[in-house]
Amino acid sequence: MTDPRTPSRVALVTGASTGLGETIAEFLGGAGWQLVLTARTESDLAAVAERLTDRGVTVVAVAGDVGEAAHRERLIAEAGSLGRLDWLVNNASQMGVSPIRPLLDHPVDVFEKVLRTNVVAPVALAQLALPLLRKTGGLVVNLSSEAAVDVFPCAGIYGASKAALDQASRIIAAELTDTGVGVTCVDPGGMRTRGYAEAEPDFDLSGVPAPDVTLPFWKWLAQTSSGEVSGQRYMAQAGPWDTR
Repeated sequence: MTDPRTPSRVALVTGASTGLGETIAEFLGGAGWQLVLTARTESDLAAVAERLTDRGVTVVAVAGDVGEAAHRERLIAEAGSLGRLDWLVNNASQMGVSPIRPLLDHPVDVFEKVLRTNVVAPVALAQLALPLLRKTGGLVVNLSSEAAVDVFPCAGIYGASKAALDQASRIIAAELTDTGVGVTCVDPGGMRTRGYAEAEPDFDLSGVPAPDVTLPFWKWLAQTSSGEVSGQRYMAQAGPWDTR
């Protein structure tokens, strides 16, 4: 087990300005991690970074689109400037057209953009981060969705992208066996987020839990070695997670 309060641990969290990404960033910052945070909306990201910095957390916040190669390269460089990288949390994602609509009603360029953000970017970031992760026995955490395994009409682009990410994660985990670097997928379950509200504006989210419902899972994962979880897919709201 690794002490989750080790001050030197560093995480790169994408999509960190709201929702689940913000929750993960706040948890890790509170546990003594240094953070590289990114999101597309600069004002939201700056607010999260300021709040964490005021609490004494070391935060490097870089607004931008993970779908762009130059931005990905800068993120990894910023992590390197902190001396190490322990977790790469690929949380940034796109739903497609909001409100959601049938798969065949989506413009092709939207499908391509979703795949670039939800599949290509996480794999590309892992590729760039690998040298740093090798040094720490680090972990790539790819955020999945129940839409990756179940059929939800009108969520086809998102679901297909998350299914692709799940499979890519399993393959990379197998390819990295014995390197000390782990790759895991996490299905956070249904949560009350801005993206969910925009995707289904007529759906009543009052009974859907907030992202902090996943905190017990993140506490468990932060105390578990990369090798123990690599190649696995977890449901954050289920538990106990050490029973497979």
